Amino acid sequence: MFLLEEFKDRAKRNPKAIVFPEGEDERILKAAVKAVREGIAFPYLLGDKDKIALKAKDLNLSLDGVKIKDPKVECKNEKYINFYHTLRKDSFFSPKMAEALLRKPLNFGALMVKCGDAAGMIAGAANPTSSVLKSSMLIIGLQKGIKIPSSFFIMVTKKTEVGEKGTLVFADAAVNPDPTSEELVDIALTTANNVKKLLGWQPRVAFLSFSTKKSASHPLVDKVIRAAELARQRAPYLLIDGDLQADAALIPEVAKRKVKESKVAGRANILIFPNLDAANIAYKLVQYLADATSYGPILQGFNLPVNDLSRGAKVEDILGLTAITVVRAQEDKNYENTGN
Repeated sequence: MFLLEEFKDRAKRNPKAIVFPEGEDERILKAAVKAVREGIAFPYLLGDKDKIALKAKDLNLSLDGVKIKDPKVECKNEKYINFYHTLRKDSFFSPKMAEALLRKPLNFGALMVKCGDAAGMIAGAANPTSSVLKSSMLIIGLQKGIKIPSSFFIMVTKKTEVGEKGTLVFADAAVNPDPTSEELVDIALTTANNVKKLLGWQPRVAFLSFSTKKSASHPLVDKVIRAAELARQRAPYLLIDGDLQADAALIPEVAKRKVKESKVAGRANILIFPNLDAANIAYKLVQYLADATSYGPILQGFNLPVNDLSRGAKVEDILGLTAITVVRAQEDKNYENTGN
């Protein structure tokens, strides 16, 4: 909980406007009210105003400080239609097309972020990750030089001897099923950059495999070895190693036996998994069997902050991700002019 409180404290120093496309969801509504009460963010809820007001009344919640926009009404707003037109830059645009697209809350929320009405978007409580990604790719777009969006989880464990006093970052555990070597590089470098900003760490990046330093020969191992080599070429200033098995990446005694010289082995704080199977299974096992706390998935690679919720997210999960989204907006120069 200490890490979450730290994010909340940082968010309170300079709260930002955050848009929630699933504003009629009870959990979102409760989290938005808490965000206002704690001074973390200025929430925008998207949805039917009457339905949201009625639900708030039933839950005995005050909507003071919470703004509501109905995409079915706002999609006709010339401000948003014209802004979307500037994004399209093609001959197939029509106001009717824009109106139809912006009626969808995910698209409208993404446009609010893109045009500066909000500093970030949080969705996924009632929509699959694929839908959140689709709207974000369409309207917000990817950062220059980044070919794919990706994600990471912050894992807070009780094993204080690993990572940063027990805290590790896992990537990519939510987005890319089977990344190529080149895509693994994108995932690793984007994660390292965001971790440095968000957590203030010196990144120590381990590309994980079932092999340590070519102890096994297989195309899957070759993919990881190549990714580590390419990552070192693109970012010689970062501490990067791989191929490493998980124990060689995390445990100094094992690293001494398996790896001759490495500034990462036995000390890794960022774990890059070879595919989504490995990463997703690992984070859930650590979360439930080791009683670890996880924060995420935190989406990355987009021009502006977008974050995805698990559809099983609780109110406190949403509040925590709200604080993280605000902090990301504070830390990146691209987001300086966005807010309430």
